[in-house]
Amino acid sequence: MASYALLNQALADRLGLHPTDLQCLNLLTLEPGPVTTGRIAELTGLTTGSATRLVDRLERAGYVVRARDAGDRRLVLVVPVPERIAEVARVWERVGSGWFALFEDLDDRELALFVEHMRRTTEYGAEQAARLRAGEPVPAGTVDRAAVSGQAE
Repeated sequence: MASYALLNQALADRLGLHPTDLQCLNLLTLEPGPVTTGRIAELTGLTTGSATRLVDRLERAGYVVRARDAGDRRLVLVVPVPERIAEVARVWERVGSGWFALFEDLDDRELALFVEHMRRTTEYGAEQAARLRAGEPVPAGTVDRAAVSGQAE
């Protein structure tokens, strides 16, 4: 995880962005359409004030624009700028394309195991992040493997 954080930092530096801003851009590309700043706060775990400042930075850098929602003019949507998102994708492809080679020697069973591991750790991390943000205590000890795999009795 630390290695990925360092890669994210280097990529953000190359693009002239803050690492959180780069991750926000990534999240925006996963959304089905433009979102509100409130939704960005939900996606990133930031306060609405911090999310607004993040959008301000992305707008100044030309990666997003703000636009009124056609259905409800009171809503302001954050819209990624396709050309700038394509620029991020091109940089990412140059850096990340070598990752595919890391998995070429794995058979289908090994790949399935790896994918399942990533799914579980992603779900567990999201659950723990939500608990921490909600102020709930995080249980000490081992992971409840049945709960993580969705097979709790």
